[in-house]
Amino acid sequence: MFGVCHHCAGGCRAGTACADRDDRGVEQVSTVSTRQTWKSRFGDRSGYGMVLPYAIFFLVFVAYPLAFSLLLVFHRWNIVTPMEWIGLKNFSRLFQDPLFYASLWNTLVFLLLHIPAQVIVALGFALLLNGRLRGRGFFRAIYFLPVVVSGVVVTILWQQLYAYDNGLLNGMLTAIGLGRVPWLVDPHVAMPAIAVMATWKNVGIYIVLFLAGLQTIPTEVYDAASVDGASPFRQFRHITLPMLQPTMIVIVVLSTIGGFSLFIEPYVLTGGGPMQSTLSGMLYIYNQGFYFNHMGYAATLGFVYAVIILLIVLVQRRVLGKEEAA
Repeated sequence: MFGVCHHCAGGCRAGTACADRDDRGVEQVSTVSTRQTWKSRFGDRSGYGMVLPYAIFFLVFVAYPLAFSLLLVFHRWNIVTPMEWIGLKNFSRLFQDPLFYASLWNTLVFLLLHIPAQVIVALGFALLLNGRLRGRGFFRAIYFLPVVVSGVVVTILWQQLYAYDNGLLNGMLTAIGLGRVPWLVDPHVAMPAIAVMATWKNVGIYIVLFLAGLQTIPTEVYDAASVDGASPFRQFRHITLPMLQPTMIVIVVLSTIGGFSLFIEPYVLTGGGPMQSTLSGMLYIYNQGFYFNHMGYAATLGFVYAVIILLIVLVQRRVLGKEEAA
């Protein structure tokens, strides 16, 4: 145990004598007190107090639910009765469950529709807003507005737009002589309709990310390309796209994770129908856990989906990382 000594201003063991000479050359002896040692110890450990709130938050809201979910995987539990140990039966049930495969397929279809649309639309708007556009700040705020609006409110709004009899979209189609489309009733149209709505809802945040990426490209590179006679398309192909590759990787990964979290849109618009065509993975987990009270099976679904997301993200990073390196 060490404390701060008044004479030598160093760390001396508590309870021991410390000798030093003053300005007149006279030797002064003192004992390092325990009080100095505790002050020193308190100062050294003050950092633990600063991280304590986050540590408590992590333990209560992350570590404990994760550990409890892992425990549920091996149990049958309906909240009311005590948990029953069933080993790996939840996994056996999952791999024989057709609705699990249906929800996984629907989620993958949503990702195939949603991610390319998200990247193309966000990049297009970011290029427009990065130029000399009048009212650029206003348009940036407008495009970001759906991101901050409640997902339920946005979904109800699009429910009105997709209405078969008096919806705005079908009204526009009939006005130009086309027939009405059963947006949320046809199994082949419902998931693309949800993908369009989700793209509209989330594209604002990816526009901001692309804008940040465009701001990092030095203008001198474009000036040099212009002097060499490169057309705007060649500048976009050989300068903008390669230098936006890191931003694009981030957007694809975030869109993938967000796509697997698809819940509010099918829950409010279709309830997973028609014919289970919009039953997403997250909605199926919710139904099993909070509608049928199959908590153990819902936890198993959650862990399997987490593994699938991890594998897909690793593949994406590996493939896109190779393209970036090339």
